[in-house]
Amino acid sequence: MSGDERWIHTPPRWSATFDPHTIAEIHRAAATGIYDIRGFGAKRKLPHFDDLLFLGASISRYPLEGYREKCVTEVMLGTRFAKKPIKLKIPITIAGMSFGSLSAQAKEALGRGASQAGTSTTTGDGGMTEEERRHSQLLVYQVLPSRYGMDPDQLRKADAIEIVVGQGAKPGGGGMLLGQKISKRVAKMRTLPQGIDQRSACRHPDWTGPDDLEIKINELREITDWEKPIYVKVGAARPYYDTALAVKSGADVVVLDGMQGGTAATQDVFIEHCGIPTLAAIRPAVQALQELDMHRKVQLIVSGGIRNGADVAKALALGADAVSIGTAALIALGDNHPRHEAEYRKLGTTAGAYDDWHEGRDPAGITTQNPKLTARLDPVAAGKRLANYLSVLTLECQTIARANGKSHVHNLEPEDLVALTVEAAAMAQVPLAGTTWIPGRGPQD
Repeated sequence: MSGDERWIHTPPRWSATFDPHTIAEIHRAAATGIYDIRGFGAKRKLPHFDDLLFLGASISRYPLEGYREKCVTEVMLGTRFAKKPIKLKIPITIAGMSFGSLSAQAKEALGRGASQAGTSTTTGDGGMTEEERRHSQLLVYQVLPSRYGMDPDQLRKADAIEIVVGQGAKPGGGGMLLGQKISKRVAKMRTLPQGIDQRSACRHPDWTGPDDLEIKINELREITDWEKPIYVKVGAARPYYDTALAVKSGADVVVLDGMQGGTAATQDVFIEHCGIPTLAAIRPAVQALQELDMHRKVQLIVSGGIRNGADVAKALALGADAVSIGTAALIALGDNHPRHEAEYRKLGTTAGAYDDWHEGRDPAGITTQNPKLTARLDPVAAGKRLANYLSVLTLECQTIARANGKSHVHNLEPEDLVALTVEAAAMAQVPLAGTTWIPGRGPQD
């Protein structure tokens, strides 16, 4: 074969910059003139907890015996100012996901599962449903910029209040709920026209900075007689400053949501290109708390991409008091199960791809308001699946803590960790495995 013939038959190579997905997106944008909206979270590969490893105990550390020595998992939230702080049996909570983005059955299932596990769930935007309150032993009520469904009586019925400043999947952006999800009940709760797309505000209407936030926190405390812990949730963007300002404004708890966190619907460009990874956000937030002498006094909850007990343990070792899960909780309920593959194919996706959350046609009955589809979800069985999953996360976290010689999961520390990559070492501020080197630190540090 001649040199020319070999050249002719060389397989084509895609550009690293203009790969097939990028080219398809350019074609779609050119054909429609509309930016892409979807749910779920970032699908690009980012530094994450998998880039960290626990060292475990050997001669220099003494492990605990799993069957005979206790490892405590209880967490108290809101101990700074609240008369009635929340006591969780496990260091894992359920993140805010609204009725509207989720079906009433899904919200009930989340409440049931969280209650069985001894933890809290969160309302999300749009108010509190009766099913959710009835089946949630501990319920956190979210106050978002939209103020949809905002009701002082519901504030008093809640066990804690979470002021949402930002979300990891879309820091600086407001929420979206497409018209196909705005049923008669959702419209009534949110005082919206039925079937019309909703795009909520990106910032609170009555404050623009930390001074106004302090006033708002005090208003909420007065409404609830200083009983309820007040959380402030921020999307991971500038975690050091945002955490410090939330503390100075009077927050009991800071919730820090990394860019791997999911969303019901927003622009794809937000999901993939705004915010910072969860791994990069924790240490600056902890540093702010430590410098203010507030670490463990103001609790830090970390969310965004938590999947297993190792992720939980790593977040705690980096300084968090608890973690929050959203996407993983929906998967545990049974969302996008392969048994519905044929129906997902009709939607132009596949089970497990999670491209359909915003569509309102979820065959599993979780992210939809279609009564024929929502009837498929049994909240009792789904709640049990979630409780099982939370139990496994907790047991895995305990196992790791004991292997590192810890009698409480909060005793895990950065010294128990090493990183597999330079990027992860720099973000988590732990040594690169096999070395004592932490990127960005000199010998004097």
